[in-house]
Amino acid sequence: MIKFSGVLVAGLVLVTGAASAQNQRPIRVLVASAPAGPSDVQARLLQTRMSEALGRTLIVDNRASNNGVFASELCAKAAADGNTICVGNSGTHAVNATLYKQLPYDVVRDFAAVSEVATTGMVVAANPKLPGTALPDLIAHAKSNPGRTNIAIAGATGQLAGDALWSRLGIEMNNVNYKGSAPSEMAIVAGESHISLLTPLATMNHIASGRLKPYGITSAQRHPLLPQVPTVAEQGVPGYDFQYWNGIFAPKKISDRFLRELHKSVMHALAASEVKERFAALGLVVVGNTPEEFARVVKTDVEKFRKVILESGIPRL
Repeated sequence: MIKFSGVLVAGLVLVTGAASAQNQRPIRVLVASAPAGPSDVQARLLQTRMSEALGRTLIVDNRASNNGVFASELCAKAAADGNTICVGNSGTHAVNATLYKQLPYDVVRDFAAVSEVATTGMVVAANPKLPGTALPDLIAHAKSNPGRTNIAIAGATGQLAGDALWSRLGIEMNNVNYKGSAPSEMAIVAGESHISLLTPLATMNHIASGRLKPYGITSAQRHPLLPQVPTVAEQGVPGYDFQYWNGIFAPKKISDRFLRELHKSVMHALAASEVKERFAALGLVVVGNTPEEFARVVKTDVEKFRKVILESGIPRL
């Protein structure tokens, strides 16, 4: 019969207890924007079902900053112990890689991709006091007022999509940074800024009430919730196509076991009927791919956006 000393048994109990306590800690979900923005809304829609699948509480932690750099850095540098994950997007985890000369994190090296959650085009949304209803009207106004049209920058994807568009149109705009989608949309509604590139989720209600008006959609196809709004490509900018996506990431050195558990929890959440219905109502196309597939999306978009930034001569930060 094997005998254990009292000291060894006590040590085992302490270690087991510590591991159990570790597994019961809430998981912090870092969101790189203010509450009510697309990343925040998606995080909160997934929160309950992911918690259910993991058997742990998820707590959304909003850490808004210009282009989402701060929250992304926190996630990249967090301990890989399964207690911190983040909601990233095409800006924080693809555009920023080239937009910033010195980024405090590496979008590929410092993160483990869990799953792409959803994707959508963006609306070129404006304060209703701006003239006209179509992109040519905006172009004429901007050319008559060079550098006097303020663009509310909600994040890096919107900034890149806008800068690339203004470059192709040969018009001069003035970028004004805000800490996420919600502050940007309110700045446009209030007339503090004139235009922003925002998701349909952020603009639909304001468009319906007349507090915002759309000049176009950035995706290659019209948006199903705004079928009356033509694409930018339709309005004389052939080949123009910018999509905004969100996804779940973890610190790079997370264990493969926990990475797979996280992935399963995301799939569980996205399969829930109430989640699917809410995503559709918000104009978001659900994706739900594997960690390997999502990692390829990130790498592909890093190169795609790098080419756009360098070829368009967009100033780097």
